[in-house]
Amino acid sequence: MGYFKEIYRMDLPHRAKTVYMYLADRADRDGKCYPSIGTMARELNLSRRTIERAVTDLVQAGLLTKEQRWRENGGKSSLLYTLKCRLPPE
Repeated sequence: MGYFKEIYRMDLPHRAKTVYMYLADRADRDGKCYPSIGTMARELNLSRRTIERAVTDLVQAGLLTKEQRWRENGGKSSLLYTLKCRLPPE
């Protein structure tokens, strides 16, 4: 729980804090995960647009990077998210 104190203190909209905690819960040891916008929206009971805004908030705050992933056939896949803050030990 102490891990998120830093996030709680930041001047971020609640949507960004919620999405950050969601991503942190799903990230690997390197802080990487790749849930789709639709999956996050469904599991957090938020709109796709709210998720997109939250991701933008986190990127602008320097807490997250996102990278487009591609399928072998050249089509888009889900985004790869990398958390920029220290993750709690597993």
